[in-house]
Amino acid sequence: MKLYLKGHDFEFAAQQIYMCMFPNSHAEFVAEKPDGGDYIISSLKEETGSFVSETEIYLGDKKSCAEAIFPIPGGDDEEKKRASKRAIKTSFYRASLEFLPKTPAWGALTGIRPSKVAAKYIKDGFSEKEAAAAMCEDYFVSPERAALAARCAVRAENMAESTDVRDMSLYVGIPFCASRCRYCSFVSHSIEKARNLVGPYLRMLERELEGLGRAAGEAGLSLRSIYIGGGTPTALSAEELAFVMDCIARNFNVSDAEEYTVEGGRPDTLSVEKIRVIRSGGATRISVNPQTMNDKILAEMDRRHTAEDVVRAIADVRRTGGLLINTDLIAGLPGDNFESFKNSVDRMIGLSPENITVHTLAIKKGSELHRENYILPDGEQTERMVEYAMGALGDSGYFPYYLYRQKYMSGNLENVGYSKPGCESAYNNYIMDELHTILSAGAGGVTKLINRRIGAIERIFNPKYPYEYNNAEQKIEETCARIGEFFGKQEG
Repeated sequence: MKLYLKGHDFEFAAQQIYMCMFPNSHAEFVAEKPDGGDYIISSLKEETGSFVSETEIYLGDKKSCAEAIFPIPGGDDEEKKRASKRAIKTSFYRASLEFLPKTPAWGALTGIRPSKVAAKYIKDGFSEKEAAAAMCEDYFVSPERAALAARCAVRAENMAESTDVRDMSLYVGIPFCASRCRYCSFVSHSIEKARNLVGPYLRMLERELEGLGRAAGEAGLSLRSIYIGGGTPTALSAEELAFVMDCIARNFNVSDAEEYTVEGGRPDTLSVEKIRVIRSGGATRISVNPQTMNDKILAEMDRRHTAEDVVRAIADVRRTGGLLINTDLIAGLPGDNFESFKNSVDRMIGLSPENITVHTLAIKKGSELHRENYILPDGEQTERMVEYAMGALGDSGYFPYYLYRQKYMSGNLENVGYSKPGCESAYNNYIMDELHTILSAGAGGVTKLINRRIGAIERIFNPKYPYEYNNAEQKIEETCARIGEFFGKQEG
């Protein structure tokens, strides 16, 4: 669909709302007003102290036009830009409704952190219920999604109050998997095909952890949580996994961390020996991620394990003891339907893990699903799946504590972490809500240096692929030096 901007150049804002309203279509920005076919005109002008945005949509033989008016704020340029973009998105949303099968659950709200919008209302003195009501009124969010965002915002704000400016978490990335799932877009390599990269990778990881440990100590940072992710860390052998955890323990005071998570991920990579390594290495949490309990879909997604393997892995973790369990499910996988997904949710509830995260399938450009013509459940069916999970988990004693959204999500929905009381993953809130610094080691890692007191955030990107990372000694040294400079210049 052609998209023509008139009177403004807010391409990103227009693209964001376009993707939310028409997720299965592609926007092509054009320099001149189209004279036919399917197209959209997004205009913005200033009129008597207000931003006035109008959106015209021409699709097939139908036309829809809508307007939005927002007062021009008296603050700085950034406030005025925000008001401009709100007007653009609101008029776009209103014009789009004519072409949509149902009103979007998240209304005109874009971005990956809906709870941040709710948090702003709460900081302005709104109660949780008032913040949810404001999201409904200002962004047309459904009451259910607004309540969800507000509840997660309260959790994040409570955590923020107990987070110091020099607190930090450590992320360690292991970009290897037993096989690559068809929906995956992360940087990961089949360990069978990339075995020759593993040794050099672990040696470079050891050097980076040594450097990060020194830099954190010199900057006076306090460790709050550790997360070993991937990829699938348990694709490593028990000895290699023990080596990684030993590197962490030698360079950071693991006993200071309130939680320590290792992604077991694929149950076909978990053994009793590896679970014992994880526990003895100081971890307090483990992920065992089925994604679905439908064996046919597991095979189609190239996961190479069965639902019974999930049951076995969870039982092995319980017998080992001392580890809280997180599991993940994905709504909207190819071949899935409401009844099958409902069965997955019910079976996971029956296994009683402490955390269950419900993801909505997002078709990312780096995934095999993006390249091949898979038949996916429609957005309405995916929404039924997500809403069933929300109700069933709530009825079973789980509550939502963090959420985020991604591009290209089925039904324009969300990912939500549910927890039993007192078992929430702090790391998920730390990273999603940017509550404190995250030092990231490994290929594809993104270190976030954060000082919330003065609103300072700086991102440092590691080389993306293992073969690049294995020769990244200079980059690692630069990152460690920058940590010291950042905290040396920050107040407090």
